[in-house]
Amino acid sequence: MKIVLRRAAIATTILAMAVGAAACGNAKEASGSADASSSTAALKIGLLLPESKTTRYEQFDKPLIEARIKELAPNATVDYYNANQDAMVQQTQVDTALTKGDQVLILDAVDAKAIQSSVQKAHEAGVKVVAYDRLAQGPVDAYVSFDNTKVGQLQGQALVSAVGDRASRGQIIMINGSPTDPNAAEYKAGAHSAIDGKLKIGKEYDTPNWDPNNANQEAAAAITALGGQNVVGVYSANDGMAAGIATALKAANLSVPLTGQDAQLDAVQRILAGSQTVSIYKPYKPEADVAGTMAVGLAAGGSVAASVAPTIATSGSGDKVKSALITPVVLNKDNVRTTVVADGLYTVAQICTPDFVADCTAAGLQ
Repeated sequence: MKIVLRRAAIATTILAMAVGAAACGNAKEASGSADASSSTAALKIGLLLPESKTTRYEQFDKPLIEARIKELAPNATVDYYNANQDAMVQQTQVDTALTKGDQVLILDAVDAKAIQSSVQKAHEAGVKVVAYDRLAQGPVDAYVSFDNTKVGQLQGQALVSAVGDRASRGQIIMINGSPTDPNAAEYKAGAHSAIDGKLKIGKEYDTPNWDPNNANQEAAAAITALGGQNVVGVYSANDGMAAGIATALKAANLSVPLTGQDAQLDAVQRILAGSQTVSIYKPYKPEADVAGTMAVGLAAGGSVAASVAPTIATSGSGDKVKSALITPVVLNKDNVRTTVVADGLYTVAQICTPDFVADCTAAGLQ
């Protein structure tokens, strides 16, 4: 079962998922458990995010999660950590959070497998773990993310459509995400399900740490190897890497369809300017709201209700985890206003800076 969140219904859906938590403001209702304590004054929650190269984490996820926790438990303490894409640093940060007495960890793993021992350590200490965005291995208590296979399918379908009848005249390049990120494998599988048999793949790479510089180099090498004009499209698993790929395409004087993911501000601008075809918009507020709801309920001694986590996901370690999977949305030039602008992610002024005024006007944003 998937949680389908459309832009006009996001607030209503999240309110239902939280079982009235925001209105009543206590951890018992946030968790959906009759056993949860109604006192949230002493709750301590650790928030561990993976990196800052992808703008979403510092700009959206962190403040939105903290706001949701404070909404449900105004006196709760949130200890924040960012691992800067270093799995060993994140393991140390988990140790620090446990030493500080955090009762729940909201964990977006740098490396889902490497973090397993830390998840096990938290479990043995009686500390609950909410896997955020990526499903860490080990005894995780709850998980919230997007339907990652669907993300890849949407990317692949958009690329197939954009390439169109040019498919017979050349090959595409695939720049996938980090091999240590379980989400990347799901994006890749979803993309292949849409692309295979429809587009010829000339070169394909898995990109360590989602690094835009690596993506730039991979794209440049592939363009050279495939003979430049034989490239008819590029699959990029996210917008950060798409920025590097767009640079490589410009250097090679190529204008071909390019995908992305995360609806980063620079990606929205590239879409309007025509140097990126689509991104995948994943509404961060619903994801953050669910994570905060799960964490507050678990910290107060409750459990995660089926209304909050209506499905089960299986991690790489074989653990069955109560989960909420949110449906993503394709972002293109035609729906910028009705997606990221309507949801308050960006204002028109933020998007339509002087370099993009003409593009915004052509798209009807101004």
